[in-house]
Amino acid sequence: MAHHKSALKRIRQNEKRRVHNKYYAKTTRNAIKALRETTDKAEAETLYPKVVSMIDKLAKINVIHKNKAANLKSKLAVKVSSL
Repeated sequence: MAHHKSALKRIRQNEKRRVHNKYYAKTTRNAIKALRETTDKAEAETLYPKVVSMIDKLAKINVIHKNKAANLKSKLAVKVSSL
């Protein structure tokens, strides 16, 4: 157990950030899943920019790696164009 005030504060901050990051990562994963399961091209084309924006935001705040974000966006673009 931490004995310094700064260490206790760091523990509180880390927990708060972990929950925050987990929420946004899960929301984005659900959006990606919804886009992948879509069979309607028009719906996919409207969802795609929103999902890409979510992925970019996750990469920007280092929840996911920038290369993973690029791979996800690429695969989703292929999926949308193939519908």
